[in-house]
Formats: sequence, structure tokens, C-alpha cells
Amino acid sequence: MSRIANAPLELPSGVEFNHTGDQIRVKGPKGDLEMTLHSSVLIEKDDATITVKPAQDSDVPMAGTMRALLGNMVTGVTDGFVKRLTLVGVGYRAQMQGKNLSLALGFSHPVEYAAPEGVTIETPSQTEIVVSGCDKQRVGQTAAEIRAFRPPEPYKGKGVRYSDERVVRKEAKKA
Repeated sequence: MSRIANAPLELPSGVEFNHTGDQIRVKGPKGDLEMTLHSSVLIEKDDATITVKPAQDSDVPMAGTMRALLGNMVTGVTDGFVKRLTLVGVGYRAQMQGKNLSLALGFSHPVEYAAPEGVTIETPSQTEIVVSGCDKQRVGQTAAEIRAFRPPEPYKGKGVRYSDERVVRKEAKKA
């Protein structure tokens, strides 16, 4: 049985929670998010506490999933989510040009990436990229798309990697 669904979700001050039909809207200081509630899950709201319950005994896993998604929405509108990327390699650089991220990754041309709606991309230095926003899925997807332009390779370790990622290096071929 899911233990996540049993835990009530506390709403911090400054966060508005609206539940109309199957639409859920969470509004806070960092932004507002919407989600469609799964039909097999019921939500109860008491003052500043939200409880997620399955409609039937067989729907417990979906209740845990919905509780986790609601928790991510509340965290996103209060604190936000951040993914940090690091560029490793000679001549690898990142630079913001308006709302576009321009990457020099060893190709014959610069790679341009347009920031999606609701996601902020910053470059504190030429080899660092900070992706932030209130939607956890969108922030993670954006960071994964940027990393996919040149994933880290195992021989020299060059490429775009998450700042906390550990690249397992391989030994070079011996003669």
C-alpha cells in the first residue's frame, strides 16, 4: 500500500489551492500551475491541509502519484526548482542571447536553444547553465534537452553534464 498518499499535504501561507471538478490550480509567489486530476482519485481540503484518497481500493498507486504531483506543484510555486549544467571541454561555451541559449559545443556551428515558456535559463559563467522554474517536469525536460546536444562521453569526459553527475571514465585502447 502506498504510504505517500496517506501523508497529508500542508499548504504554506501565501499558496492558493483551487479544486473545481477535475481541474486543480495552485498559485503562489513563484507562479501558478494547473493539473488535471485523475478520475480514480478524490481530494479533500481542510483549512491548510490537502488529503488525497483513492476512489477504490485498487486505485492506491494513482493516489500516491497524484499526491506526489501535488507536492511538487506546491514546492514549485513556493521555492521553485533548479537544475545546474556544466560544460566540460576545450572551447565549450554557453551564452544567453535574449531568450535564446547559444552553445559552442565543438560543432561547426553554434547550437541555438529557445527557452520554453515558464522556464528561466541563466549563464553565470561561460561553462555553467542554470535552468529554473516552478514546474518540475518542464525544468527537468529543458535540462535534459540541453544535455542531449552533447552528452558526456566516457573517454575524455567532454560534453554537457549535470553539475552533480559523475561520468564513469573508460580506459583508452592500448597498443
